[in-house]
Amino acid sequence: QVQLVESGGGLVQAGGSLRLSCAASGRSISVSSMGWFRQGPGKEREFVACISMSGARTRYADSVKGRFTISVDNAKNTVGLQMNNLKPEDTAVYYCAHSMNFYCPTNSNIFGSWGQGTQVTVSS
Repeated sequence: QVQLVESGGGLVQAGGSLRLSCAASGRSISVSSMGWFRQGPGKEREFVACISMSGARTRYADSVKGRFTISVDNAKNTVGLQMNNLKPEDTAVYYCAHSMNFYCPTNSNIFGSWGQGTQVTVSS
């Protein structure tokens, strides 16, 4: 089992930036993928971004392409999500997740470990 702890959420005005971080501990995650999902008020959980732990592959939801960047620091076992040009519709609880699949899936069912979530609120 992999334990995940997110940090970095908060309140920001539209057009601003935030950086989320996810620290992983437990079993080795060197050959796997890490993803970010979000769940807005009254909405279902949706895929945001994914990265293979090798860093070789990244995937983004269309709604965040060009604004969000996912990165990995294998030495620290952390994954970051840099969010720029934030919009009110980005308001959600953001979850970090781990998958044993290394091809960077987008389906939440393929992720077996989840963090507790961190709130991101973007005001207009």
